[in-house]
Amino acid sequence: MFAVVRTGGKQYKVAAGDLIQVERLDHEAGAEVRLDDVLMTGGGDAPVRIGTPRLDGVAVSAEVVEQTRGDKIVVFKKRRRQNYRRKAGHRQDLTVLRITAIGDADPADSDPTPEGDAPAPAAAAVADEAAGATEAETPAADPTVDQAAETPADKETGNGA
Repeated sequence: MFAVVRTGGKQYKVAAGDLIQVERLDHEAGAEVRLDDVLMTGGGDAPVRIGTPRLDGVAVSAEVVEQTRGDKIVVFKKRRRQNYRRKAGHRQDLTVLRITAIGDADPADSDPTPEGDAPAPAAAAVADEAAGATEAETPAADPTVDQAAETPADKETGNGA
């Protein structure tokens, strides 16, 4: 079985037992890491499941093998005929992970309220009360005053209703 996970802004296709290098995660060597941002699973006898954008209830477990740094890259800037040259280097901090398992997320870590039993009716009632308060606060037009009637002075000055 394989999974596609997203971490550090990149996507990785992983299977159990794989070693991958990802951008630095704040965990010590030997620590257990859970990657919840799973985009796709499949392979073997399992059907392919694709998330929109991610799969809920699926997680990838991994163990931190070591913290390391990537190869040095050279950043060289030059503007021709301007005597402008700049040279700099960069080494990315990396974390090496060993994938231990791909499967369902731990139910103890998930939200105890099922999605169907969310407190939406209470929120809707509060929204209705707020909408009712705004309607009551808006002044109604006075039916005794003819708002369409303009005097000749209003027409000249532009102060009509």
